Amino acid sequence: MKVISYGGGVQSTALLVLAADGKIDYRTFLFANVGDDSENPGTLEYLREVAAPYAAKAGIDLHVLDRRRRDGSTETLWQRLNRPATRSIPIPVRMANGAPGRRSCTADFKIKVVGRWIRDAGATRSDPATVGIGISVDEIHRANRRRGEAHEVIEYPLLDLGLRRVDCLEIIERAGLPEPPKSSCFFCPLRTVDAWKRQRIEEPEVFARAVQLEETLNARRRDLGRDPAFLTRYGQPLPLAIPAAANDEDNDATCDSGWCMT
Repeated sequence: MKVISYGGGVQSTALLVLAADGKIDYRTFLFANVGDDSENPGTLEYLREVAAPYAAKAGIDLHVLDRRRRDGSTETLWQRLNRPATRSIPIPVRMANGAPGRRSCTADFKIKVVGRWIRDAGATRSDPATVGIGISVDEIHRANRRRGEAHEVIEYPLLDLGLRRVDCLEIIERAGLPEPPKSSCFFCPLRTVDAWKRQRIEEPEVFARAVQLEETLNARRRDLGRDPAFLTRYGQPLPLAIPAAANDEDNDATCDSGWCMT
């Protein structure tokens, strides 16, 4: 069994084109959706209007997967973050000193969701599935950070082909596809400052939801007697950290991409 963990961004969309062209031997792509209320709306739109039709035309199976609880019900990251009884925060919020907190969102809503699908499809420890990850040469440092499940063998097709992100963009362009947006949750604390600025200007209603989330998390932390945490490294509430009249002097490239943003 060979699958691509499809994140909806530039690198994994290049893998989709390469698979359609027969350049890599993968015919199954798995998109772990952290929730329609949590994913970048642009990523979901690209998935529905561009990636899914392209995959279908090429005879590639593109599956959209949800996280499911033991009782069979679905759970989104937004729902978990807003659950009143939740004491820990699964996203890497910034502490008062700017340091990122621990996170479990990628493991719980991406890695384990893909791992469960391939296990249900027959992968075992003795007969593991090959899972291709869209990490390009210019972010090779991320390759050893991907923790595989016991029934997985991880491969990096873009590394094997020596492709950089700019090469991925050219592959997508030659296929006649538009460039995918950055793939991440719209409230991810690892978003660049530029991404936050664009969100506040271009998607004010989405930015307002991120503000709401930060306020909800800090109200809960106050009740627990804990210091506030923030969605940016500035140690300020989001509306102050990303002012409406934002300047372009601070270009933070802390997390241009990540496992869930490829």
